[in-house]
Amino acid sequence: MITGRVRAPKLNTRHGWLNSDKEYTLQDFKGKIILLDFWTLGCINCQHIIPDLKRLEEEFAEELVVIGVHSGKFDAEKSHNAIRKAILKFGIPHPVINDADWELWRQYAINAWPTIVLIDPDGNVIGQKAGEGVYDVVKPNIENLIAEYGDKINRTVFHFKPEESLDSVLQFPAKLTPDAEGNIYVTDSGHNRILKINEDGKILEIIGSGKTGFENGSFEDASFNEPQGMALRDNILYVADAKNNAIRIVDLVEKVVSTAAGTGELEYYFYEEKWDEPVNPNSPWDLVIAGDELFIANAGNHQILKMDLRTEKVMRFAGNGREALADGPLREASFNQPSGLSLRNHLLFVADAEASAIRVIDLHTDMVTTLIGQGLFVFGDQDGVMEAALLQHAVGITVQDDKLYIADTYNGKIKVLDLKLARVKTLVSGLDEPNDVTFVNGMLWVTDTHHHQILKINLETGEKHIVVVAER
Repeated sequence: MITGRVRAPKLNTRHGWLNSDKEYTLQDFKGKIILLDFWTLGCINCQHIIPDLKRLEEEFAEELVVIGVHSGKFDAEKSHNAIRKAILKFGIPHPVINDADWELWRQYAINAWPTIVLIDPDGNVIGQKAGEGVYDVVKPNIENLIAEYGDKINRTVFHFKPEESLDSVLQFPAKLTPDAEGNIYVTDSGHNRILKINEDGKILEIIGSGKTGFENGSFEDASFNEPQGMALRDNILYVADAKNNAIRIVDLVEKVVSTAAGTGELEYYFYEEKWDEPVNPNSPWDLVIAGDELFIANAGNHQILKMDLRTEKVMRFAGNGREALADGPLREASFNQPSGLSLRNHLLFVADAEASAIRVIDLHTDMVTTLIGQGLFVFGDQDGVMEAALLQHAVGITVQDDKLYIADTYNGKIKVLDLKLARVKTLVSGLDEPNDVTFVNGMLWVTDTHHHQILKINLETGEKHIVVVAER
């Protein structure tokens, strides 16, 4: 943690505060220890430190105030509505300042997401830290400040007004997987469960208690933590349990949930580390099966993993762990929070979210190439020839015939890349952070995630229908 006391800049932006019924000043928190969390909602590393922040808030409830400063990277991340929904999705309890113009980012000399800044009870910055691993670094500094200031610390507990959540059957539906009968599994990520529905939306099965947790057992007792992608083989449904950093197994006959890989802890491996030896997933976001192998979009460590379905061992497959847009052989290529997978023959397509890119891995040549995307900070909304097309944080993808259907998440669109013509066009617009696309009996199904709904689209007529999910 970089240390050295300087006067903290004011907490003013023209965009206001969220998760609070008023805007505060540093003077309002005089006598408090303040922790500022500079984050952006699509960043997986920012999501990783939320448990650390919650732990600190609980342990130092009387002495500490945590304030999020949302300095959005993508254009779509800068709106109040997007930040509000991220607060609800991630269960953030503290107030958040919308720093859309990066005013506070510049004033506090921030260079990376996430970065935390610690301010003493006199209003002086005592240090900052970029990256993960916040708890073990910050806790001793808070304890030192408590010892230093003693009775001078203001121990009044602030109660902030949280954003109001929507009570609906679906909460942030994420990924979709159809079965052979035309039924569909959907990860109801905001409710930490998986639903099996028919084409009319009738709920046929509920997998998970709905509680946030990491428990195996019956469908009624098992728990998940923001489940995302799935893959189905025979009577086994594999689930990317993203915030538990695990691959779960759902036995659809015995109706029990178990864990194939992952302990709940974050595990990291970079460059030449841990090749050809078992590893644990890190925020797995999507899955796809090829033969006896399960490919895993390992968003939290910017890689693709591979699990042997016979042994349930998970190994590194592609990516050196560096967050960058770099093509080449499997072990030299770099990814950027891969979040969607789709397979056609020997080609594994990847929605590489933070670079707004579409990548492809040739499983015959073991080479990674980029179809769409130009870098971590190049994004937009541009159709046309593939080389010039721009997306914005695309996280979902499916391939059908010679076309790639893309959930262009932050543009609120579904786009189609014609692989023969090498051209991109918009198919559907007006969505709110769509997360996934898949085909069910000729209809295109879409999770309109931040509208808390599922759509099905007739590609011949262009008609869109909301799938009304219910236990009727």
